Amino acid sequence: MNRFFAKKAGTIGAVVFLGLAMLSIPASSHHSTAMFDWGRETRLENLTIERWVWTNPHTFIYARDTAGNRWAFEGMSPNHLSRAGWSRRSLAPGETIALTYYPLRDGRRGGFNVRVFREGGETLQQLPSAM
Repeated sequence: MNRFFAKKAGTIGAVVFLGLAMLSIPASSHHSTAMFDWGRETRLENLTIERWVWTNPHTFIYARDTAGNRWAFEGMSPNHLSRAGWSRRSLAPGETIALTYYPLRDGRRGGFNVRVFREGGETLQQLPSAM
C-alpha cells in the first residue's frame, strides 16, 4: 500500500512541478508582419499628423494626405525608437511630414513606417537597414 501512495505522490509532485515550470516560462508572442510588403519602400509627401501614439508594443502615426485620405503607419516600440533618437515629443498633431513606408499588401492606406522627414530637414529613422 505504501508503494501505491508513494507512486501517486510522485506523480502529483511531477504534475505540480511541471505546472510551476510552465508558469515561469515567459509568454512571447507577436503578430505577423506578413501584412507589409517588405522591401517595397514607398514615399508619401505632405502628410498632416493627426495623432502620434507612443505606446507598447508599437507606435503609430495617424495622418491625412492633401486629398483628405486617412493613413495609418505602424512603427517599432518606444524602447526601440528611443534608442534610435525618437521620443514621445518627436512628432505633433498638425505637423506636416513626408515619410517612407512599406505598404500594406491588401492596398489599404498605411503600412510600416521606415523614415519620417520633418519640415526643418530632420530625418527620423527606425530600422537599422534604413540608418
